[in-house]
Amino acid sequence: MVLLHVKRGDESQFLLQAPGSAELEELTVQVARVYNGRLKVQRLCSEMEELAEHGIFLPPNMQGLTDEQIEELKLKDEWGEKCIPSGGSVFKKDDIGRRNGQAPSEKMKQVLKKTIEEAKAIISKKQVEASVCVTMEMVKDALDQLRGAVMIVYPMGLPPYDPIRMEFENKEDLSGTQAGLSVIKESEAQLWWAAKELRRTKKLSDYVGKNEKTKIIVKLQQRGQGAPAREPIISSEEQKQLMLYYHRRQEELKKLEENDDDTCLNSPWADNTALKRHFHGVKDIKWRPR
Repeated sequence: MVLLHVKRGDESQFLLQAPGSAELEELTVQVARVYNGRLKVQRLCSEMEELAEHGIFLPPNMQGLTDEQIEELKLKDEWGEKCIPSGGSVFKKDDIGRRNGQAPSEKMKQVLKKTIEEAKAIISKKQVEASVCVTMEMVKDALDQLRGAVMIVYPMGLPPYDPIRMEFENKEDLSGTQAGLSVIKESEAQLWWAAKELRRTKKLSDYVGKNEKTKIIVKLQQRGQGAPAREPIISSEEQKQLMLYYHRRQEELKKLEENDDDTCLNSPWADNTALKRHFHGVKDIKWRPR
């Protein structure tokens, strides 16, 4: 199996294994699917952290309004009365005004936070350092864990306009958001390796050969963005070590230049004729008139 180290720009994303005979059409879609799936898990984790702190989403017509404005307009959060967390709620006002402030109890909050940490670990970029490949099954497992935790804490479900529920139902609207810019459509995804685009009409072996133990760094791009920057000859860590070495060497040379004391040349060990005189037996002979 060929090991693919997938990057987006200069950032490592995940490792993926594929046979050399894999069609690049299917492989490109698979890489884009795992990449987008990881983004989905990250978005869910972010929203679920807010859910644990401030409760469910307010209706769109009540978001950002003060209590006085809500009372004046006679608005009512009907879903807030239905979607009550297990074990009761604790009021914690959302300063942004997106959520109703009815946070779950401490016990239920820990259920959400523990599951969030586990899901983040599954799709973490640290998996690259640990040489663990990320598959679509692992991404689905992380999504299932998050879904299960929400069902435990909110057995009555979440409002239909809550972004967490919309993510689970694949109804999320990311248009006009920063998160939407990160998503790559499967039909527009491109893989690049060694400054060459891996064309979908070919096989992986057409580029990397038939050695199944090959490891390559591929970069994921969206069609129209052009070729990504080439990989540096040395890594950033190696560059730091190299600069540190030259800095130390420069400091040593400076100290040698400053230390111009030559009194040491009068010492016995600095006499280059000492060995010769030792063998001739003329050591420590002093010539002076009597």
